[in-house]
Amino acid sequence: MSVLVVMKISGDTATFRKAMAERTDELEASAARAKDAGAIHHRFGIGDGFVQVIDEWGNGEQFQQFFGDPKMQEFVASLGADTSNPPEITITEAITSPDEF
Repeated sequence: MSVLVVMKISGDTATFRKAMAERTDELEASAARAKDAGAIHHRFGIGDGFVQVIDEWGNGEQFQQFFGDPKMQEFVASLGADTSNPPEITITEAITSPDEF
């Protein structure tokens, strides 16, 4: 049974947008590592002063191990994350519903 991970990371969204355009190779490599670690789906959203991450993982432990890696923390900071504030992370059981699309 998979889990949904919703994470809100405060930071510099202009730096994040720039990284999305200029650091595609690094982001693609990170995605490959995440898939190898158990990630199923991944998506970003940008709000006012924060980035929202919406993932699906095989289980919560896989996500926690991947995201807790010091190298991943450095990478996230380099994308504009404010590391003085921990991200808000919610992990829930993924379920199916009749209205899913």
